[in-house]
Amino acid sequence: MKLKKILQKSDIWLTIIIVLGILLVVNFFSYQLFFRLDLTQNKDYSISKVSKNVANNLDDLINIKVYFSDDLPSQYITLKQEVDDILDEYANYSDSKIKIDFIDPNSLENTDQEMYMLGVPALQFNVLEKDKYQVVKGYLGIVVQYGDEKEVIPVVENTRNLEYQITTAIKKVISDEMATIGFLASNGSLSVDTEITAAYQKIQELYDTELVDLTNQDSVSDSVDTLIVVGSRELFSDDQLKAIDEFLMKGKSIMFLLDRVGLAEGLSANLNDVGITNLLDSYGIKVQDNLVLDYSSGMASFNSGFFTFTTDYPFWPKITKDGFDQENVVVSKLESLVLPWVSSVELDNDILGEDNQVSVLAKSTNKAWEQTGSFDLNPQQNFNPSNNIGEKNLAVSVFGKFNSKYSEKSTDSGRVVVVGDAGFIEDSFLRQNPANILFFQNIVDSLSLDDDLISIRSKGVSERPIKELTEGQKLFIKFANIFGVTIVVVLFGLIRYFMRRRSKFVDEI
Repeated sequence: MKLKKILQKSDIWLTIIIVLGILLVVNFFSYQLFFRLDLTQNKDYSISKVSKNVANNLDDLINIKVYFSDDLPSQYITLKQEVDDILDEYANYSDSKIKIDFIDPNSLENTDQEMYMLGVPALQFNVLEKDKYQVVKGYLGIVVQYGDEKEVIPVVENTRNLEYQITTAIKKVISDEMATIGFLASNGSLSVDTEITAAYQKIQELYDTELVDLTNQDSVSDSVDTLIVVGSRELFSDDQLKAIDEFLMKGKSIMFLLDRVGLAEGLSANLNDVGITNLLDSYGIKVQDNLVLDYSSGMASFNSGFFTFTTDYPFWPKITKDGFDQENVVVSKLESLVLPWVSSVELDNDILGEDNQVSVLAKSTNKAWEQTGSFDLNPQQNFNPSNNIGEKNLAVSVFGKFNSKYSEKSTDSGRVVVVGDAGFIEDSFLRQNPANILFFQNIVDSLSLDDDLISIRSKGVSERPIKELTEGQKLFIKFANIFGVTIVVVLFGLIRYFMRRRSKFVDEI
C-alpha cells in the first residue's frame, strides 16, 4: 500500500512538472511569435494588411509620440488603452523601426507653448471632484515624426479612424510628394470656403490642393493630378471645355459632381445646362435630364408656416449595401449614401471601348422611378411611381481609353468619375449624412492613389440598416421587443412550476 501511495504521489509531481514545462515552452514561443485573433466582421481591432506592409517596409526609424494627459476623465482610460493596443501592432510589424512614446504633456517644461508649437490643441473636460464638477485642461494628440518631417493628429476622439490617420501620417512623412487635387473655382462651382468646406478640409489632410480658375487661365496646371468639378452653375465656354478635355488627354483624372437640375426658391427646379454634359457625351457618359426618386430614401426636414416637419423624401435616394458595386474596393465596404435631387447617369457602350474598366459605383433600388420635364418637388405630394420604374445608375467610373472631343488626341490612361449630384458633399447636407464623406474621399483616392488606403478608411461600419419590411413584420418586431422578454419569463416560470409538481407527484407515488 505504501509503495502504491508513493507511486501515486510521484505521478502527481511528474504531471505538475510536465505541465509547468509545457507552459514555459509556450510562454517562450509566445514572446518570439506575435499573433492576435480579431473576430469582428471588419477586423476593427487589428490593423489591416496595408498598414502592416507600411510598417514592415520602413527604411528608417519613425517616432510616434502620444501626448495624452494623465489626469483625464475616467471615460478616456479605455481610449488610451485602445490607442496603445493599435500602436503596439504597428511597432510589432515594423521590425523595431517604429518607436512609441506616451508622454504626459504636464511633465514638459512649458506645456502650453510646446503643445502649441506641435499643433496639439488644449481641450477642456468636465471632471467630478469633491462632489462638484470642475473644468480641467488636457491633451489627446499624436505626433508622427520621421527625420525633420512630422505629421500631427491633433485630437484623438476615438479609435474608429485612427488606423487610417496613422497610416496616412506615416505615408506622408516618408513620401517625397503627394498628389495635388485641383478644385474648379470658376463657372459658379461650389465654394470650398463656404459651401463644401468640410469635404475640402478632408482632402487637405492627405493631399496638396490647388484652386483652378478657368476664367483667368486657358489650361489646367500640370501640377494638378486630379481635377474636381463640383456643382458648376455657369456656362462653360468652348475654350474652358477644351482645357478640361486636354487635361484628361494627358492621362490625368477628373471627378464630375453635376447638378443637372438646379434648385431655386420655393423648391422650384429647372435644367442646369452648363455645357459639361456635351463633353461627357463624347466620352460615352450621359447625365440624364431627370431627377430620380426611390422608396429607399433619406429623411428631409421642411418648413410649413410656423412648423417644421420631417419625412421620408423620395427625391433623396438612399443607397445601401446592395446598391454599391461589391467588386469595386472604392465602394464595396460602404454602408450608405444619400444623394439629394440626383440625376441618373447612363453609359454608351457604342462609344466606350471594350478594354475600359467600367463600374457603376452607386445605383438605386429596382423600385426607383424618375421625373422629367416639369419637376414637382413638393414633399407632401402623393408619391406614385409613374415613369420608367427600375434601377438607375447614380454614379459611374470609367478608367482607360478616351478620345478627345476637340482634337485627334487620345489617352489610354484617363480616369473619369461622374456623379449625378453635387449637393451630397455640401456642408449643410453632410451634417445630417456624415457617411457621404467616405464616398467622396474614396473616389478621390481611387483617382489619385492606389486603392490601399480605401480599405482602411472603410473598415468602420457607418450603419446597419434593416432591410425593407412589410407593415405586418414591423408590428411583429415592435410587439416582440415590448412583450417578448415578459412572455419568455412567464413561460419559463410555468414550465418550472409544472416540472416541480410532476417531480413531487412522482416522489409521492
